[in-house]
Amino acid sequence: MNSSFPASSLTNAFDASMSGDLCLANAQLVFPDRTALGAVTIEAGVISEITEGDAVPTGALDCGGDLVLPGLVELHTDNVERHIEPRPEVDWPHLPALLAHDAELASTGITTVFDAMRVGSIHSGKGRYIDYARKLADELLSARANGMFKISHFLHLRAEICSETLLEELAAFGPEDHVGIVSLMDHTPGQRQFRDLAALKTYVAKKRGMSDADFADHVQNLLGLQKRFGAKHEAGAVTEAARLGAVLASHDDTTAEHVATSAANGVGFAEFPTTVEAAEACRNLGIAVMMGAPNLIRGGSHSGNVAAEDLATRDLLDIISSDYVPSALLLSAFHLARVWGDLPRAIATVTRNPAEAARLYDRGVLDPGMRGDVLRVHQAGTTPLLRGVWSQGQKIG
Repeated sequence: MNSSFPASSLTNAFDASMSGDLCLANAQLVFPDRTALGAVTIEAGVISEITEGDAVPTGALDCGGDLVLPGLVELHTDNVERHIEPRPEVDWPHLPALLAHDAELASTGITTVFDAMRVGSIHSGKGRYIDYARKLADELLSARANGMFKISHFLHLRAEICSETLLEELAAFGPEDHVGIVSLMDHTPGQRQFRDLAALKTYVAKKRGMSDADFADHVQNLLGLQKRFGAKHEAGAVTEAARLGAVLASHDDTTAEHVATSAANGVGFAEFPTTVEAAEACRNLGIAVMMGAPNLIRGGSHSGNVAAEDLATRDLLDIISSDYVPSALLLSAFHLARVWGDLPRAIATVTRNPAEAARLYDRGVLDPGMRGDVLRVHQAGTTPLLRGVWSQGQKIG
């Protein structure tokens, strides 16, 4: 992990005032380096004590040997976009959409989320994207301030390099928004995620209902935008991330050259590198590697890029993101535990490691003084069954 960044202003901030007291006993506690039978006590929303052994204190919940682990930390999910636009061109009321998104994540064991919102619109040609992030962020921040959410929500701005209005949209955000992550996204056809144009056509044409001619026009428009704005937008987004005090992430690095540029930009973690070459370069430069849970569960990338399990077996995987399937995050950690033969290491990819990458040092580990975000999990064969989700000691699922 890259530990050269200062502590984040996000830590211990921006949650509702709810907190609770709780003791989960007779549980297999999952620490970053081991498991042990014991109990975890939470007082006023914070872990106050860890004890080992099978004792069940009066008033404690007897977990009967189930696993207890930290709440899951999600750095990049498109799930909020799915809720605000359940069908192409359908704009669902945002507050109900945000609440439904929040409840869905809580039900899957995610207790901290960085909600990815696209900044950088395309107003011309086919496949238009209209700016929405500033308005949605205002609604999310208001809901958070009013204690409407079950879990912790932070902002993740997906800076689309191949767009028309990226810098104008980023300028609408300020340090007071406490943006957690800015990721550099370049979806120019023929490179990075969409080196395979057939994969891009399948994705975009089905999502947007494009004909062959529409798709061809869309590709040419994107290539033109990248030529006009690419270098300016990338440099500008790096500057804006620093202004906002956000962690900078790369996206879909493919070559060692891409990774060298990311390192020079000050990137803290790499989202979904597409090749072994890029992942190895990240490891050599101290950049944490994040891959998608759906890739791991399905056995490969839907875009034809490197398989997450391949990186895992090469010791090139640090963080898992649910990406577009929230329930895949917990499932992927247990899948990874079988790949590595190491449950604590696997659980760290969805708890401690993402928390550290986002500079959230108050969660992700079972330890006194940490947030009381915990899960109770029963293993049914190879499938993890959630039996309880607590945020700051309050039961939310």
